[in-house]
Amino acid sequence: MALFGGGRPKIEYIVAGLGNPGAEYEKSRHNAGFGALDIIADKESIRVKRASFRALVGDGVIAGRRVLLMKPQTYMNDSGSAVRAAADYYKVPPERVIVIFDDISFNPGELRVKRKGSAGGHNGIKSIIEHLGTEDFPRIKIGVGAKPHPDADLASHVLGTPNQKDREAIRSAQEKAAEALEAILRDGIDEAMQRYN
Repeated sequence: MALFGGGRPKIEYIVAGLGNPGAEYEKSRHNAGFGALDIIADKESIRVKRASFRALVGDGVIAGRRVLLMKPQTYMNDSGSAVRAAADYYKVPPERVIVIFDDISFNPGELRVKRKGSAGGHNGIKSIIEHLGTEDFPRIKIGVGAKPHPDADLASHVLGTPNQKDREAIRSAQEKAAEALEAILRDGIDEAMQRYN
């Protein structure tokens, strides 16, 4: 394992869970990425408490890889500035920046692993694409369910709190996201896509 400054192992991957800081957003659909990152951090005994790159970060080893876990504190629409700052600092290429976020095009509890793709209307992903200058970074999407009807306000939907049934389904997908991340790090993105899609 390569060493980085001060004899510490080099960060090989960045894993960013997306959400909005603040208690009022904590249980919202849009914070599914934050929730998944908390589960991963807890499972791997990594403290995501250090303020750096306009994010809360913590590093550790998952599946034999040194990773930086991060929760951008920039609010969703500017997530890319935090992700880019960390990627530049640690010289991590986009294909090793894994982003976990909510997706309204999947039912609550569904999970998708993707190698790359467009923003699909997600402002956090749009910001990351803009800042990294590419769509080629892996994602783990957590289904949070579509708007209740086509005319419903999207912001109200994603910033709203799901009902208990949906919340439990989302929690189950967040736990699966932790397994999917491990699979990506240990076996590669193709294997993880085959297993979790």
